[in-house]
Amino acid sequence: MPLTKEKKAAVVDEIKNLLASSKMTVVASYKGTAVKDMQALRSQAKENNTIVKVVKNRLVIQALKQTDNLNNVPVDQLEGMLAYAFNQEDEIAPAQSLAAFAKTNPTLLFVGGITPEGKWLDAEEITSLSELPSKPVLIASVVSLLGSPMTSIINSVSSQLPNILANLQARTN
Repeated sequence: MPLTKEKKAAVVDEIKNLLASSKMTVVASYKGTAVKDMQALRSQAKENNTIVKVVKNRLVIQALKQTDNLNNVPVDQLEGMLAYAFNQEDEIAPAQSLAAFAKTNPTLLFVGGITPEGKWLDAEEITSLSELPSKPVLIASVVSLLGSPMTSIINSVSSQLPNILANLQARTN
């Protein structure tokens, strides 16, 4: 059953909101993927706050053109059976969700991605993003690196503390 004009307008508004609030939108071809598998993808993606939508490309193109900073996104690759993954919290999560799913379902292929600034990323760039560690892991590694010099200083001072105290005591006597 075709969508009415009102329903199409509602879908375009929903996609506009998702595009505007998403830190990264990843586009993937799902041709040959079973409906059951797509439902599994949606539930897996939900675990890291990624929303996966299958929407008519025409409606996504309308939403892009109606969104101020995204109206210059090239739309020539938005053809065929495409799924759109949105995430409002993490730039890497949509790509990682789709990549993890694609390991067991090779019919899912990256087409590209859209940044909040309106830049189109090709499939190769999205694949590279999907291979990065997750945001919490990156934050933990940065914190670890920042704490590393402090730990070295503390270890150096604590190992020399008896010598420093002995020298101070000898000078006071």
